Amino acid sequence: MKAYWKKLLHSWQLHVLFFLPLMYVLIFKYYPMYGAQIAFRDFVASKGVMGSEWVGLEHFIRFFQSYDFWRILGNTLELALYQLAVGFPFPIILALSLNYVRSGRFKRSVQMITYAPHFISVVVMVGIILQFLDPRTGMINNALGLLGMEPIHFMADPALFKSIYVWSDIWQNVGWGCIVYLAALASINPTLHEAAVVDGASIVRRIWHVDIPGILPITIILLILNTGNLMDLGFEKVLLMQNPLNLSASEIIDTYVYKVGLSSAVVNFSYATAIGLFKSVINLTLLVLLNQAARKVGQESLW
Repeated sequence: MKAYWKKLLHSWQLHVLFFLPLMYVLIFKYYPMYGAQIAFRDFVASKGVMGSEWVGLEHFIRFFQSYDFWRILGNTLELALYQLAVGFPFPIILALSLNYVRSGRFKRSVQMITYAPHFISVVVMVGIILQFLDPRTGMINNALGLLGMEPIHFMADPALFKSIYVWSDIWQNVGWGCIVYLAALASINPTLHEAAVVDGASIVRRIWHVDIPGILPITIILLILNTGNLMDLGFEKVLLMQNPLNLSASEIIDTYVYKVGLSSAVVNFSYATAIGLFKSVINLTLLVLLNQAARKVGQESLW
């Protein structure tokens, strides 16, 4: 025990650095789990969490039996899977492409141009999207007019909403997402590429047999983490892009919770918490299943 305290005092600076993120996790991640029991109570603020009446699964049943349940769940899953299927490969493709760019100036320019949109706020980004897609003054519809085509009211078509959301998200985050893959590519032993060049391998062959296997572990880890957050689309961007004409395709769980549970005439914290807990259970289930699948095929896993 004495040796432990001696070692602790010897490296106290590291423990101080570790203490700050530890407190962040405990306060903002673990402590809020205490409030998750609100989902099983008829929460009244004046009575507190423990003093509120226990109602069991009443709020979950209410959500499952609501008229909009299947439409909202379907919209959320469709948008989440669309974003994962399209958005996940693009940072990898960009990183692989930049890895073979010989011109340093061109590479830095592309990186700066693709990184910059990530730092634009969601509100400004949605404003830019609406300006581009405006049926009267938007850049895209002006280009269609020059080609003799009729303007398209993009934001009024429910069928186009998910594509606009996903592809604008790729535009905003693809550069930022490729950073980790560029770092992984930089860690690949250069002798592997030298041997491949000596053997006459083309760039495509080098990517397939050297680069992709080299970044596969980090790719699997990020895929597992992204799947674990599949249902967490957030509501800011979706809410700002919503209008009465595209609501049938744009209403997702997060916006439904905000409208029904928090911004309605009667605020219902218990109902909103129950829906959020339901979404978290789905995320946890997907995380565990994909992690187990990765372990079974011999790939990297979280645990």
